Amino acid sequence: MRWTVTTERTERTERTEWTEWTEPADWRPVLNRSVVLRYDRVRRTDLLLMPERAVVLSGNAGLILRLCDGTRTTDEIIAELVADFPGAPIAEDVTEFLERVQAEGWLR
Repeated sequence: MRWTVTTERTERTERTEWTEWTEPADWRPVLNRSVVLRYDRVRRTDLLLMPERAVVLSGNAGLILRLCDGTRTTDEIIAELVADFPGAPIAEDVTEFLERVQAEGWLR
């Protein structure tokens, strides 16, 4: 879950309000230009490579990020994964994962 802050300032007071922020329904996630998704044959896992940093992905994170090519909405990504893994409760997990990856700055 992501939150945004709104600050109102007057001469004497400052009021801060936190509101929940949700992704637009038509968001088409794509990796940032400085992020590369690669499969490491030695470790047998997916990696996110960035300048001066590498992130080892676990589970199906690489599979999800491969679907983030800028052509699919989050709903289309979830629908494709549900078709591949019927009966798995993945909708909430995928949404949470994408929000977390975007918060890290790896998705736009």
